[in-house]
Amino acid sequence: MFKTKITPLALVIASLSAPASANLIISEYVEGSSNNKAIELYNNSTDSLSLAGYKLNLYVNGKTTIQSTLDLSATLPANGTYVIVNPSSNDELKGKADLEHSVTSFNGDDALVLIQGDTVIDSFGQFGTDPGSYWSEGGVQTQNKTLRRNDSVLVGRTSPSAPFDPSEEWVQFDQDDFSGLGVFGSDSAPVPEPEPLEPLVCGADKTLISAIQGDGAASPLVGSVVELEGVVTADFQGDDELKGFFISSLAADIDANPLTSEGLFVYFADTDVSVGDHVRVQGTVEEYFDATQIGSVSQVAVCDTGLASATTKITLPLADATYLESFEGMLVTLEQPLVVTNNFGLGRYGEVEVATERLYQGTQVALPGDTANAVEAENLTKKILIDDGSTVQNLDPTAYPTPGLSAENTLRTGDTVNTVTGALAYSFSLYRIHPTVAPQFIATNARKDAPELNAEADLRVASFNVLNYFNGDGQGEGFPTSRGADSEAEFIRQEAKIVSAISAMQADVVGLMEIENDGFGEFSAIASLVNALNEADAANQYAFVDFGLDQIGTDAITTALIYRANKVEEVGTAAITTDAPFDFSNRTPIAQSFKSLATDEVFTVAVAHLKSKGGCGSASGANEDQNDGQACWNEIRTQGANAFADWLDSKPTGVDDEDTILVGDMNAYAMEDPIRAFADKGYKNVVAELDGNTLAYSYSFSGRAGSLDHAVASASLLSKVVSAKDWHINADEPISLDYNVEFKSDAQQSSLYSQSAYRASDHDPVIVDIKSEITLTPEEQTPVITANQTFVIDENSAIGTVIGTLDFSDPNADESPVVKFIVSGNSSVSINNQGQLIVAGELDYEFENRITLSVQAQDSAGNVSKAENVAIKVNNLRSDDDNDAGSLFWLTLLLAPLSIVRRFKKK
Repeated sequence: MFKTKITPLALVIASLSAPASANLIISEYVEGSSNNKAIELYNNSTDSLSLAGYKLNLYVNGKTTIQSTLDLSATLPANGTYVIVNPSSNDELKGKADLEHSVTSFNGDDALVLIQGDTVIDSFGQFGTDPGSYWSEGGVQTQNKTLRRNDSVLVGRTSPSAPFDPSEEWVQFDQDDFSGLGVFGSDSAPVPEPEPLEPLVCGADKTLISAIQGDGAASPLVGSVVELEGVVTADFQGDDELKGFFISSLAADIDANPLTSEGLFVYFADTDVSVGDHVRVQGTVEEYFDATQIGSVSQVAVCDTGLASATTKITLPLADATYLESFEGMLVTLEQPLVVTNNFGLGRYGEVEVATERLYQGTQVALPGDTANAVEAENLTKKILIDDGSTVQNLDPTAYPTPGLSAENTLRTGDTVNTVTGALAYSFSLYRIHPTVAPQFIATNARKDAPELNAEADLRVASFNVLNYFNGDGQGEGFPTSRGADSEAEFIRQEAKIVSAISAMQADVVGLMEIENDGFGEFSAIASLVNALNEADAANQYAFVDFGLDQIGTDAITTALIYRANKVEEVGTAAITTDAPFDFSNRTPIAQSFKSLATDEVFTVAVAHLKSKGGCGSASGANEDQNDGQACWNEIRTQGANAFADWLDSKPTGVDDEDTILVGDMNAYAMEDPIRAFADKGYKNVVAELDGNTLAYSYSFSGRAGSLDHAVASASLLSKVVSAKDWHINADEPISLDYNVEFKSDAQQSSLYSQSAYRASDHDPVIVDIKSEITLTPEEQTPVITANQTFVIDENSAIGTVIGTLDFSDPNADESPVVKFIVSGNSSVSINNQGQLIVAGELDYEFENRITLSVQAQDSAGNVSKAENVAIKVNNLRSDDDNDAGSLFWLTLLLAPLSIVRRFKKK
């Protein structure tokens, strides 16, 4: 929605210039249930009044930007009223309308300002202030009530920024009291005395609940005044609740038709009832937003008390999506393990969706078309909503989890509950259970710390959508911006959570999405984030890739690259392209090559943010939603995927290296055309490849999990990936735990917030661990034998005896292991391929008591080590006598020839 900003100063000046007595005032304010909202204007003059030039502006949650504006144009008669109602209000309220307009889309904490030109004529609430859920003084509050201006107040409140006390000028009436709309003060039409009612007689003829419900989607008795009896099974009569109660048929009244429900909601709170009461009700059968109920109740009589409330057991999955119609209004119980699948409305509306298992987007787990649509059809039968039965928004504390939601006491998707018991109702197009027994949730999917770097890895690349990180003017001013934080206080909260998440990941390179597109100067968003990271993580030195532009592309948000300069360095040229299809819709691609300081590994990281699935109204042709599960703009996303892959293949950074990883928000689930287009171009989905399935998820939408955030990699880099996973810090968490202060009281702004990484964004980061391929020089690959090694062996040891094992190192054993040892110098000792010295011949101490070998190691690549001398000492195993005898023996042998010579000479 287009928003106009009117500064507080402008309103002050306008209020000072207001006339002493204006003719137009806000005379009635209706803040009813659901969308029952209305404003009445009153012309207090004796002449007709043209409303041309008057505007009614709505400001929500303390903001100073206009949420909605109504340019008035009618002519009001003297002392006439003009009623503006919400387009989604009920028929009764619409019947009193002069105009339907969204300016009435307010809650009890929103302000309204009536102006003529630049002059403030009247106001309701305090401009620029968020009171929490409502303003309240003197027993008058602005939430879930009808307020009428005192008859004596004929001049508007022209100081909209002043503190607002509703009791000073307004009288409070019950919620959904529309009786005074269209008339002002004492001009109200007299209310006739009601006809006296005949007292109800318990046990008299009655209409059965099953007959009122019928066996179809709507009651066959709509509009009929009926009397019925039943047992109260659930009491929600409070002002802040449904203002009614549920009843079930008396045991004797239950029919035999399984298609007719035996329960019903009675919209009435004037007679207090309790669970177990047997009551008789007189009222009109209504279909209220397709839910059968008894309204316009004239009487309720309590016939008996203390009756048991029987529950009906139901199970999921349902036979079909309409199965629960036959249980509408009944007290039901689910006794089976159920998984939380949607907590989006937990904080604001007290709603939690549960299902038989985690539900996935159809195109996350199945091909687009009939197969994916079949998955979604099954999803509809597997789920149901748990609703706390309160009409108060932002209830504090929330009903779930016990004792209330907080930054530390979360309720994540994936958590479980084993039993749900309550009244089954239908509203806002969903079946829901209003619990009568508090469900006990189990933290089955507890929070986890950031994953440790895989033991084999030495590099980490991550992807993170930072959810509109806009830093104002970078100097503490400039808020609100077009996106992101509305104030500096909100920005501080946002930045703290994002910094916690990124610093915990300890990634060497991080691709960012949804960061403000305001260049790379001193006060830019990217500079602000990197400064904050360096302040928080003194052990690392974060830097950003500077693309040397004032803006990347034309969008308000962009992608970016940050890295740890103490781990990697930039190589090549930072690159972008704005060629089609990146001149429209798909955001500008960026890429940069890096080199690991530890291993010299070179790789390229690119970041993508493809066209979103929203804004379908302007899509045409093949970009329109084809009802195949891929939503609109699929064609342009697929074109973007193909073009991005081609651009990366062109080596845009100027670095001729095949190792490329592309991370980002592809706005496409795992089985959709863009992700398959990347794969066809050689860039595979890393997480899916390692998991062997597509059950990973990074995002949750409408209670369905799926991956919009991906890492796709070239074949060469994929071969080096040893771990890839989503860190579930965001998608599983309730949105109420984010940095925003809207829809939160002062207490909730504290209790629901922490500086932790959890709900830092709405997308989970993707974390990829890589094992570098270390390239060694021939010298670095060559084996090395330790010098001057000495071994000992006994003489006469048997051939094959292992003398010992050579001490050597092989720096590249995985790639080119040592395959043999080259030995010279002696043949009596050999060395096998494992480096074992083995006796290969006779060893005799007397003959040789020390053997010296020259040894070299050779690996499979042919690298040969430097030759080293290895000594083997031969132990003498004989005694000294053995040695003397041996010497005499040898001497005898030596002298024997001489004796023979002498004998020859004697002849």
